[in-house]
Parts: sequence; structure tokens; C-alpha cells
Amino acid sequence: MPHNQRSWAEPYKIKMVEPLVTMSRSERHAALQRAGYNTFLLTSSEVYIDLLTDSGTSAMSDRQWAALMLGDESYAGSRNFYHLEEAVRDIYGYEHVIPTHQGRAAEHLISTLMISRGDIVPGNMYFTTTRLHQELAGASFVDVIIDEAHDPTSEHPFKGNIDLAKLQAVIDEHGADRIPYLSLATTVNMCGGQPISMANVHAVSELVRQHGIPIVHDATRCVENAFMIRQHESGCQGRSIAEIVHEICSLTDVCTMSAKKDSLVNIGGFLAMRDDALAERARNLVVVYEGLHTYGGLAGRDMEAMAVGIRESVDLNHVAARVGQVHYLGGRLIEAGIPIVKPIGTHGVFLDARRFLPHLSTELFPAQALTAEIYLDSGVRAMERGIVSAGRDPLSGCHRRPELELVRLTIPRRVYTQAHMDVVAESIREVHQQRDSIAGLEMTFEPKFLRFFQARFRPLPETAMPAGESGRTVPEPPGRSAGSNGESMPAEPRYQPEGRST
Repeated sequence: MPHNQRSWAEPYKIKMVEPLVTMSRSERHAALQRAGYNTFLLTSSEVYIDLLTDSGTSAMSDRQWAALMLGDESYAGSRNFYHLEEAVRDIYGYEHVIPTHQGRAAEHLISTLMISRGDIVPGNMYFTTTRLHQELAGASFVDVIIDEAHDPTSEHPFKGNIDLAKLQAVIDEHGADRIPYLSLATTVNMCGGQPISMANVHAVSELVRQHGIPIVHDATRCVENAFMIRQHESGCQGRSIAEIVHEICSLTDVCTMSAKKDSLVNIGGFLAMRDDALAERARNLVVVYEGLHTYGGLAGRDMEAMAVGIRESVDLNHVAARVGQVHYLGGRLIEAGIPIVKPIGTHGVFLDARRFLPHLSTELFPAQALTAEIYLDSGVRAMERGIVSAGRDPLSGCHRRPELELVRLTIPRRVYTQAHMDVVAESIREVHQQRDSIAGLEMTFEPKFLRFFQARFRPLPETAMPAGESGRTVPEPPGRSAGSNGESMPAEPRYQPEGRST
């Protein structure tokens, strides 16, 4: 470090601690076997540093904990709802606010309300629960993100951008009347937490409005996207995070929100919109699935903590430290020669499992295998974001094959210190040095929906690798057919009912 550069520290001090427990390698191996080599099935007591997700795992502030004591648990008309409504209107700018227990509930509601069978939903790369709700409602998702998003080595600063030509082609092919909405995410999770630029949001908004197509905005990490815009986009330096968030949202029509991310709470979400008639239908439907429209499945105390968290989330010191910690870990890994998605995103560091384990073909679930190996080495829990998360095409029953095969190291907000990040970096460096010894996995249990949560695996001995496997990635098998999302698929048996054992 140059002598004139001062040290950095987290912009908070620790008031309460939660002990962490470490297990021996043999104990971790036993835990991994019990969990079927799926880190989602580990118990929290078996984990040392938990980077599985940043969803609901953030540390709440003293003001949020105080807000819990102000919970109004009235069934109807809780005052906490009105505090939440005011916070959403102030920061995000949407008029109508309908609380839900978390983001996927909002996705379910809006998909049910807006989608008809046979519809097409374009968007800037899929997210697992979002696409599933769209498909269950009868639509097919089409990816219109820029090509750079599928290249983990591309240094494009806004890899979340929508390709306007791709979007126009979808409109031309299917017609605007078959597109209920454009699905737009600020900070695209599945390509490495990559942001979308303000200029692109403006251009996309202008294009779809020419065709009368509304925009449904996944604002789960909009605050972090706003920070990246402030850092990297011309004309946005010096603007407040709140101003940038408000402008992004002003270009969209509907918002689904998992408040378990940006809004710094352990549970909660909301559906927000501008259209009066759609809001009335949503209020009617939320009563069926979530609860009355003034609590939506949440306790009053949780809505109060969310209202406080929404306002805290746009503080520049907070979001700069949050993204900065992610970049600190990413920088340590780059220095060690670890292949990661570049540029470093906002909520986690994504290991490129294809380059990390080039001797494992896609059929051997390299990202899942790498996730298991990191846990075995150090007790650090990460998440697979590759072929397992992509699931199967609902029409062909074949594995979807995304271009990216990633392991996500997701950093909870205000939870860990840089010392924890050092431990993570050292563990991954050790695993990388031993990478040639890592074997692939086979899936032994596969749920029907969102299989990455509950699937189970077992390791394959080196001699059990498919024919043609000799330390290099084997060519993809012949006989491909196109899935509904345009990805090529191998000719393989159609999917069988839930709970299939293989």
C-alpha cells in the first residue's frame, strides 16, 4: 500500500456478536455427505462463513432493531404499513404499495395478473424464481441481454444492459400484443451481479413505450446498481444514490422487491406500481395468497424495520462499503490468479467454474462440485449458479445449458469483516491449487421445480467419467434441439415426475 494511502474500515461498529464454530475436515466431509453435496441442505451450525446468499442475511441496524418494538400488530390498517408505503413512495417513487412476505410472492402476483398462456416475456437474463413464475403462468422467457453478459472475461462496465436490437426482434417476431411486459432487473444476478446503465434504461423505456409494453422492474438490488451508475456512468458522478434510484424507477411501471436484499431486513418484500386499476386487482389477489393488503403476510414490526431499512439503504457510506467489501474479496482472488467473472459485481464474487475446473464437462456439474469442495476445505458455504440452477426446459424436459457455469460467493450486508474475506480468499486459493484432483458429481435426486434448492448429488470416481473424458472438456453431445429460450439442448429423456431418482 502506498505510504500516502490511508487504511479503510467498515462504517459501523459491532454492538452484538454471534459466535462462529469451526468443524474439522472429517466433520465437514460427513456433513457434506448428509447434505447430498448440496450446500443448501447443510445446517447453519455446520457452516463457518456463510456466503450462500445475501437474502435475509444482512445485519440490521440499531434503528431497525428499535423499530421492531414499534410493531403495530393490528390485522387491518397497521400504522407500520403506512410508514412502509411512505418510504417506498419517497425512495422508489411508486404510488401503490402492496407488502408481500418476500420477493417471489410479488413475482407470483404480477405473473398471475399480467400473463396469459402463450405470452412471451423478454428480459435481461433470467432469474430462477422470476422465470418459473412466468412459466407457471403460461409464458416463455426470452433473454435479450447484451452478448457480453455471457462472457465472464468481458470487462464491459454494464453487462446487465438490454440489447435493443434483440428486444426489437422479439417484438417483431411475436407482436407487442403477446408481450405482457418487459422483465427488467437492475443488477443482473445470474451473470455476476452486473449493473445496467441509466442510458440503457432510458433507451429501453423509450422503445417499449412505442409499442405499449409496460416494464416490470425487479428492484431487489436497485440501490447497488445505482451506486455502480454513480461510479462509472458519465453525468451521474456526484448525484445521490436516492436520486439515481428514483430516476430508474420513474422509467418503469411495476416493481417487484425482495426487501431481504437492499432493504436490509430478514424477511419481507413488496409489489409496487403506478396503474390504479392494476393495483386494485393486485390488492384483491394478495388477500388470497398473502394476507390483507395492509400486511401481505408480514408482521407489523417487520414492515417498520423495512421502512427504516429502505431509507438506510440509500446512504452513500453504507452502499459504498457494501460494494467495496465485495470488490476487496474479488481483488484478492484476481491477485491469486483465480478465474472470476469480470468486472466484479455488486453483491458477490462469481467464480468461473469452467475455467477453474476445465477437466470437468458440464454433465459433471462443475460449479456444484466446486461449491462442495470449498465447503470441505474451510467451512465456507457458497452457491452454484450454472446448469443445476438453470433447471430443465419445460417443453423438452432437457437440461438448460447456460453459457455461464458459476459459483457465487455472496456477501451479506454489514455482517463480516475484511478478515473474513481474507479467510475466504485463502481457502479458494488452496482449492485452486488442488483443482486437478476435484471429481465431478452425479445427481441422485431431482425435484421438479427450482431443483438447486433440494437436489442431491454424489461424487464420481475418476474412472466413472463419461466416455471421452480425459482431463479436457468433452464436446457437447450430438442431437441437440432448441429449447423455448433458444438455448441448445442435448437429446436426452424427457423430465420425469417430481422426486425422480437417477
